[in-house]
Amino acid sequence: MASIKENTTIKEYQNFVEEVYGLSNDRHFNTWDMLTNIERFTMRGLKGIRKKDTEKTKMNLIIASSWFMSLMNQLHINVGDEVWKRFPYVCSCCGSCPCSCKEKKINKRQKIFVDNDKKPDTLENFQKMFEAIYPSKNRNIEDAGIHLAEEIGELSEAVLAYRGNHKEEDFNKIKLETADLFSCVMGVFNSLKLNVAKELSITFSNNCHVCKKAPCECDFADVIKFIS
Repeated sequence: MASIKENTTIKEYQNFVEEVYGLSNDRHFNTWDMLTNIERFTMRGLKGIRKKDTEKTKMNLIIASSWFMSLMNQLHINVGDEVWKRFPYVCSCCGSCPCSCKEKKINKRQKIFVDNDKKPDTLENFQKMFEAIYPSKNRNIEDAGIHLAEEIGELSEAVLAYRGNHKEEDFNKIKLETADLFSCVMGVFNSLKLNVAKELSITFSNNCHVCKKAPCECDFADVIKFIS
């Protein structure tokens, strides 16, 4: 049985998604299909924010995050590594923890020192890291949602550029946007005061959250009935 535990690492979560959904994704979905599903479920999550429906926001962002991991698996990107390179317990722009971009009026990325001794070991601790860098008390949930929507668009643009040019610098941009998007998902969950790892462990306690099988055997109609 494939499952996610509360003390899961980002890599273990990514591996879970590959084990449960990798086969069906390879057979049925290309890169654009996956991006569409990331966008589709994220927008449903943002609708939950607008309607002040925490359950709707939570569930749809969990599904969007799993599509995101599926895309990263297809592109052979290690999410945990890219997140740490971009956010080594400091803001990726000002290099401070907590972020001081507004106070210092930072308009150019600062050189960042990476102290690997501080690297979080679990998904939960990565979430705590982002709370330390970008305290949720400094913004409302609507702002966190808007930032997430912005990063979805930037990831899509980066993938589009790479698919058009097939250049290494474009692929590296995807890696940067991967980390930025991940940080924004953590930001929304921090604003909701929800533990991502705990919620994932509940949703994915037994293989696929819908059909309960690994590999997943769901068809499109099954997924639509489960998520609204």
